[in-house]
Amino acid sequence: MKKSLIALAALTAFAGVASAQSSVTLFGVVDLSMRSVEYNNVSQKQLATDGQASSRLGFRGIEDLGGGMRAGFWLEGALSADTGTQPLTSVDGGSSNANGSFQRRATVSLMGGFGEVRLGRDYTPTFWNWTTFDPFGTNGVASATNLGLEVAGLTPGGSYGTLVRANNTVGYFLPAMGGLYGQVMVAAGERVAGNKLMGGRIGYSAGPINVAASYSSTQVTGDVDGNNWNIGGSFDTGTIGKFSAFYGSIDVGSLTQDNWFVGYQMPLGAFTLKASYGEVKRSGTPDSVRCGANGAAVTNTCVAQGKAAQFGLGFTYDLSKRTALYGTYAQTDNNGTRFRNGQLVNTAATYNTLGQNAVGYEFGVRHSF
Repeated sequence: MKKSLIALAALTAFAGVASAQSSVTLFGVVDLSMRSVEYNNVSQKQLATDGQASSRLGFRGIEDLGGGMRAGFWLEGALSADTGTQPLTSVDGGSSNANGSFQRRATVSLMGGFGEVRLGRDYTPTFWNWTTFDPFGTNGVASATNLGLEVAGLTPGGSYGTLVRANNTVGYFLPAMGGLYGQVMVAAGERVAGNKLMGGRIGYSAGPINVAASYSSTQVTGDVDGNNWNIGGSFDTGTIGKFSAFYGSIDVGSLTQDNWFVGYQMPLGAFTLKASYGEVKRSGTPDSVRCGANGAAVTNTCVAQGKAAQFGLGFTYDLSKRTALYGTYAQTDNNGTRFRNGQLVNTAATYNTLGQNAVGYEFGVRHSF
């Protein structure tokens, strides 16, 4: 009996050691809002998803390999929480992954004192500055990406699949080096247009300051590359709020797109007030097939030249560390373009008219687990 108890204790101790060396976490976000969007005098009321954070379900894990080395995995899929389904297509400017179960991220890593080597589907270096320095986190009707990442059909006739994520990537991340951080990434095209990428990001974050710059080059067609660079920064005063700014440029063929925005966040107890203002300018020759010879859109995929400005105002009220209420209002003034503050479902032809103003507002709840 005593030997049996000793054996049981030994097994229990061994199991405890094993579990300490390896862990798996289930995590996710469910975000739904009551939203109203309008473009070209056509409005629509919606129960929308992802007003403040992207709804998702994921699994991640770490194994201690000893000697300071660890292995990890991250599998994360998008959710359309309003219908309980996965999104049918990629609408975030990233590589199309309509049939993917883990279209947000699917990676395996080796980590240690040397940094991290990460393989799989992941964010591209140039997207990080968009989401890091946007007060609205590139979600909802006031997202800075409303004026930035709707360029999947950029001329000349190619596709640009690496604005947010890329498939088939190999990346390296620097180890902790004071406030310095950075990464490099390459993505194999595998004969898929718009997915072959090389890029990197370097930044510094310490105390109230965070600044970063990034660059990437993507093969859009066999002989045309898309060059994407940006720089952003933030300063948290601690007393009068947090200020942020961003500037970036994307060049594809004869088309150039320049974006900038400024943002502000102010915590007031459980509330956080948010505001942003941004502009976009497109120059060069638009796609005559999509936009028509005179610049009038003939399909809703027209990427026309012109200017647009967006103003956003919102709040978040934290009910707990994991649950929040939020409200956001935004408006976009188009001059020769067709940017908007949310998608009008099943009314794509509405966007064939360029230069119309857009409005969006929403009230929602976000819960993370």
